[in-house]
Amino acid sequence: MKNTQALGRPTLRPTVRHALHQRWTALSLREQRLILLATGILSLAGLWWLGLAPALRTLQQAPAQQAQLDAQWQHLTALQAQAQTLQKLPRMTQAAALKALQNVTTERLGTHAKLTTTGDRCTVTLTQVAPEALAQWLTQARTQARAVPVEAKLQRAALASEGAPSPANTTSTTPTKPPVWSGSVVLSLPAS
Repeated sequence: MKNTQALGRPTLRPTVRHALHQRWTALSLREQRLILLATGILSLAGLWWLGLAPALRTLQQAPAQQAQLDAQWQHLTALQAQAQTLQKLPRMTQAAALKALQNVTTERLGTHAKLTTTGDRCTVTLTQVAPEALAQWLTQARTQARAVPVEAKLQRAALASEGAPSPANTTSTTPTKPPVWSGSVVLSLPAS
């Protein structure tokens, strides 16, 4: 190595590249080949993990995502068709809508519901209503009475029965009954 001073600069040290080159030439041919092989393997692994694996994973997940998006599309198309059908129905007066709502409530919920009207809003108080009956009632209230649910405060509870086991005796062999809903639903009626 030469120690020279040029233009007032301090002595130049060997660069990292120069040091690596010296170290490389000091290795045997076998060691050089092993290092090149290891570097090639690591490069291929890095290319796989960073470049190819994410793309292949995306391709594998694409059919499932496509099926999910198709199902969502069909659901939204059905909702759109339902909305268009409801828009085409003739306008209904508030009195006719209230009468239709009373009929639907009596028919579907019977004594498990109480209807209270204030202006263009109806509050239906529910007591131990089965989920299927509640779903059917909401659908019919929307289609037949043009009533739109505005607010719902529902609580899920077990069906009260006379022979229900006490909380301490949970080893009963009787089958459990499905849950029921209690609470209130506020519906908006069409304006007159």
